[in-house]
Amino acid sequence: MSFITDNLPQVLMVLGILALIIEVAVLGLTTFILLFLGISLFVTGLLMSLGIMTDSITTALWSNTLITAALAILLWKPLKKMQSNVDRKQVNSDFAELTFVLSSDLNEQQVSTYKYSGISWQLKSEQPLSAGTRVKVVKKEVGVMWVAEIANDD
Repeated sequence: MSFITDNLPQVLMVLGILALIIEVAVLGLTTFILLFLGISLFVTGLLMSLGIMTDSITTALWSNTLITAALAILLWKPLKKMQSNVDRKQVNSDFAELTFVLSSDLNEQQVSTYKYSGISWQLKSEQPLSAGTRVKVVKKEVGVMWVAEIANDD
């Protein structure tokens, strides 16, 4: 305990950096609490090491309480807005160029599957396709590949 009280500013800054690393690297900014706390701990430690604040546990507790609350009030809405801006663009992956020949008819009444990468994928299409048709994957969902017929000029 004496190590912590003797080196309180440095301990606070290290704890602040650890909280920031956990928030960003492990949690991916999904919760902002560790972000606010990490910034607060680091700023308090920095202010104590510069001599602006006295280095006592009581000062550290009050300072972190006030700075964390202020950061939460000031940054909650902008960070929440930033978090809600999600790019909905389809990402091309190894499915992007996947083509194959249907082994069975594909329509709304018949469920067809295709085994790829050790997984049986359910196939869906916007139009009925007959067995033997060459298709390509146009969209992916969980457990589902949407396919379309390949035109003769492809």
